[in-house]
Amino acid sequence: MTAPATTSQAKELRPITVPEFQAAKSRGTRLCVLTAYDFTMARILDAAGVDALLVGDSLGMVVQGQENSLGVTMDEMVYHTRMVARGASRCLVIADMPFMSYQVSPQQALENAGRFVKEAGAQAVKVEGGMRSVPAIRAIVGADIPVMGHVGLTPQSVHSLGGFRVQRNDAKLLEDALAVQEAGAFSVVVECVPIESAAKITEALRIPTIGIGAGPHCDGQVLVAHDMLGLYQEFHPRFAKQYADLGRAVLEAVETYCQEVRDGAFPGPDHSFQ
Repeated sequence: MTAPATTSQAKELRPITVPEFQAAKSRGTRLCVLTAYDFTMARILDAAGVDALLVGDSLGMVVQGQENSLGVTMDEMVYHTRMVARGASRCLVIADMPFMSYQVSPQQALENAGRFVKEAGAQAVKVEGGMRSVPAIRAIVGADIPVMGHVGLTPQSVHSLGGFRVQRNDAKLLEDALAVQEAGAFSVVVECVPIESAAKITEALRIPTIGIGAGPHCDGQVLVAHDMLGLYQEFHPRFAKQYADLGRAVLEAVETYCQEVRDGAFPGPDHSFQ
């Protein structure tokens, strides 16, 4: 699996499957993952050549305006995943299991993961937590639903962690990552850990590591699309490189529209019917 260089090449590639995504590690191919929450953005990101779209519960912040992701519901996640799946023609679609959708029991986890596949069209789900989430991961994988793990800073644990803090316990990080792998996950997100820790985890695992705030040694990277495109102004994570300032571009475009409407410049002959 080789990342496409142009939009036209992206359209020609066959859909990316979970086995192909997993095999990228042995091939030495870096994986590109971004979040998406709607059809329009999913279609653009898919055409640009990303390998996977994560329908993150981060939508609680960047779409809904909440302080964190804890208030996002299963119904909301299914709704957004369905829209993203419609816009993705080639990349893998992974749905985030929201807070309290998998913690009660393995059976609960399996039923909710099944909703993402059956109702929303996702190809995989993501589950936060290491050792503590092993029963849920095993139950989901046991039903042939692929699972992406998530260790390090787990945003759904924000209260017990005391905030969004870098995680530095090397032994626990490695133990969690290995547990997720042995439970059957096909890949694992490693969030907000020191570079050296992420390198050790990546070397120790057979499955791809997808870093976010974890340095350059992971097998791939994931960012919140709103962060890298400059669309979310409330918080700027240190690890999120901004590749465009679309927030400013949208602001200026809307200001121009308002001015033209008030001046009578829009609509003109080209935008009217005789």
